[in-house]
Amino acid sequence: MLDKSFIGKTYPRFVFEVEKGRILQFADAIRDPNPIYRDTAVARAAGYRAIPAPPTFGYVAVMDHDQSFGLLRDLKVAILRVLHGEQWFTYQRPIYAGDLLTGETKVLDIYDKKGGALDFIVSETSLSNQTGERVCDMRTVIVVRN
Repeated sequence: MLDKSFIGKTYPRFVFEVEKGRILQFADAIRDPNPIYRDTAVARAAGYRAIPAPPTFGYVAVMDHDQSFGLLRDLKVAILRVLHGEQWFTYQRPIYAGDLLTGETKVLDIYDKKGGALDFIVSETSLSNQTGERVCDMRTVIVVRN
């Protein structure tokens, strides 16, 4: 059973610079050829102020700042026992190349099922841009096989 005293724990804020090349790399990884992710002129012609990030890109900030794996290390969970259970994204506004995002991760819940055979870790990361506007909230459920 995992340490439930982690429920409510908030991790230190982190800062993530959204680089055009990182957006392009992500678009390539998800095989999205849309030119708005590649060309500033095309993005602006489509009504964006800069190159927008594709959906789910916010999770790049979480991974690049070790938020998920850091939590697992803190809970002393062996990565080989972990399954990615669920992921939700709630968008308030687009993420753009050039944005400076501030993120904060909080542990929302830890519970077990199947008589303790499975532990669940629910966390949420909120991202705000350089003007303090909330851009994305991401909720993650990690399943730990015991």
